[in-house]
Amino acid sequence: MTRTPSQSTRTRPRPLSGARVLATAARVLRQLRHDPRTIALMLLVPCVMIALLRYVFDAHPRTFDSVGASLLGIFPMITMFLVTSIATLRERTSGTLERLLAMPLSKADLLGGYALAFGALAVVQSALATALSVWLLGLDITGSPWLLLLVAVLDALLGTALGLFVSAFASTEFQAVQFMPAVLMPQLLLCGLFAPRDTMQPVLEAVSAVLPMSYAVDAMTEILTHPAPTTLFLRDILLTTTFTLLTLALTTPTLPRQTP
Repeated sequence: MTRTPSQSTRTRPRPLSGARVLATAARVLRQLRHDPRTIALMLLVPCVMIALLRYVFDAHPRTFDSVGASLLGIFPMITMFLVTSIATLRERTSGTLERLLAMPLSKADLLGGYALAFGALAVVQSALATALSVWLLGLDITGSPWLLLLVAVLDALLGTALGLFVSAFASTEFQAVQFMPAVLMPQLLLCGLFAPRDTMQPVLEAVSAVLPMSYAVDAMTEILTHPAPTTLFLRDILLTTTFTLLTLALTTPTLPRQTP
């Protein structure tokens, strides 16, 4: 049976459109503007956590220097993961996703718009946390604060990509929250924050080598101890970026619609 032109057009995947991505990002940002609690969670909570950590180690500032840089990347990643997964899931369960995909909008356009909108917020979030840590809380690093900001932004973008990915497998907001310990806690324990990865049991060291948070922490450590970018630092940011792009690529075909 021969398909009609209209049927072929409906089933053919729509190409990614920069205009549609920008329009989707603008819509997401307009929605977030009317949600001050979410904005506070994204922008202020990482700053509060870093400030709290600084004064927990008030009598031992060198301890704050050793762990503060790593947590500067971890806190934004966790926050962006949580907010992005819930926001994307809400689009699907409310029927908004179904209505959007009925328009000339592909899944790639939708996810690209979300990634762009939350990525812009990730830049603001990371800039605030980095400025607070370096210039107000006295985080002492050997490398450039701009490199610290770069890694913090990449970590927040990674959290955004992971949040978009897991939202495709959750059916309720509670399930989206449940993914956080399943996805992020193993990475937090194995990333080298609590013990050097090369001192771990060999199986755990091998597992940590395929987890993106490990390279985010390694990059922060390189900035902490080296005045200029090293080969290991470049490797770490390249791998972090690759993990982010790969996760976004895997999210597009797995994002379900509310109805078949």
